[in-house]
Amino acid sequence: MTETPILYWTRRDFRIADNPALCAAAARGAVIPVFIVDEVVEGHGAAPKWRLGLGAEAFGAALREAGSDLVVRRGVALDVLRALVSETGAREVHWNRLYDPAARARDEDVKAALKADGVAAHSHAGHVLFEPWTVETGTGGFYRVYTPFWKAVRGRDPGEALRPPTLLAPESWPSSQDLSGMGLDRAMDRGAEVVRPHLAVGEAAAQGRLGAFMAQGIADYAEARDDLARDGTSHLSENLTYGEISARTCWWAGQRAMEEGKAGAETFLKELVWRDFAHHLAFHTPHIVERNWREEWDAFSWNEDADAPEVVAWKRGRTGMDVVDAAMREMYVTGRMHNRARMLVASYLTKHLLSHWKIGMDWFEDCLVDWDPASNAMGWQWSAGSGPDATPYFRVFNPETQAGKFDAHGRYRRKWVAELSSAPPKTALSYFDAIPRSWGMSPDDAYPAAPVVDAASGRKRALEAYENRGF
Repeated sequence: MTETPILYWTRRDFRIADNPALCAAAARGAVIPVFIVDEVVEGHGAAPKWRLGLGAEAFGAALREAGSDLVVRRGVALDVLRALVSETGAREVHWNRLYDPAARARDEDVKAALKADGVAAHSHAGHVLFEPWTVETGTGGFYRVYTPFWKAVRGRDPGEALRPPTLLAPESWPSSQDLSGMGLDRAMDRGAEVVRPHLAVGEAAAQGRLGAFMAQGIADYAEARDDLARDGTSHLSENLTYGEISARTCWWAGQRAMEEGKAGAETFLKELVWRDFAHHLAFHTPHIVERNWREEWDAFSWNEDADAPEVVAWKRGRTGMDVVDAAMREMYVTGRMHNRARMLVASYLTKHLLSHWKIGMDWFEDCLVDWDPASNAMGWQWSAGSGPDATPYFRVFNPETQAGKFDAHGRYRRKWVAELSSAPPKTALSYFDAIPRSWGMSPDDAYPAAPVVDAASGRKRALEAYENRGF
């Protein structure tokens, strides 16, 4: 045990249980948990920045219940950590590793500078099941296709989940800033009030969500997760992205469900590994988050105008393609979007509208509370055809066919698009309370008489563009 306190720097690991960095710090002495609104956080979109702040607030409350606290500061991460080292006399800083390029660049600079200052800087595994450099092909490279990646790790042991540590408080606490006064919700405007009831914030809520899903949802998960009108998914992506529950805790719950013979358990485990695969690729090929993963797609003539009329219609849920519009409005009201719907709206934007996947990726980053830099980039590039293990260019989702198959009775569409009903439900009307007033939209508006691009002509145009793409 050290005589000086240990700094634990939390970023996307707002939990006490199964937190390797927190456990390592607690084993060394008194711990000062720190959350920094730093240069990476400042670059987040509206919804993820707001949700990150809510997660930090909940984590602070949980730490206080455990006899600790959370010090909040704003500024460049290295500058803040150096200041805290000076104020507290701490000689060690611990954190859990992240794998997206922005976080890695920050963390590498911090580690090098602290070590140069004579401060021990320790990073730990904790955000994924299997760290990117631990999963290799037979020739020692990294996996570029998901299925062999899954086969390589499905039998691995990620280690037992760690129990919550006993947290010793320091003799005195450094000053802390007021998180609620930092304006992390500013860009959400009036949408925050609409989205907030749909969230499950904090470690206790995440554990409750996992327990409910294991008890009531996992058995039918393989089929139910594609039904747009059914609440058939775990919703854990929100909690996983902020580390309010560990992937390892979810993995072992899924394994127990497998042993109990619950049919959807393997599909759930595959989704956890899909998340790992995204971070694996973000680590090995960091350009995936900002440009085409397959460089030959640089030659493709995408529309790159995010303000083009058809793109604006897509963002606002006014394409006239009702299932696409329903999905876009669901995202604005809840901060989430059904996974099947994510594929539909991405295909419509990149293929029917021939618009760059980066437009969609950036819009999702602004609107999704479960935004994850690796998963968001990989998902968009998968849909567009430019990414790893991507859907073939000739696979163009037909929104009408998909709606007929996965929303046969139209319940999902009526739930979110007010103009489709004479007496629209609250969910659909909430959209107009969440959107910017400047959009000038009303539930009394007539729904578009025809799509901005219909299914048949959009598919034809996309295939012609792909077949003549020159690579």
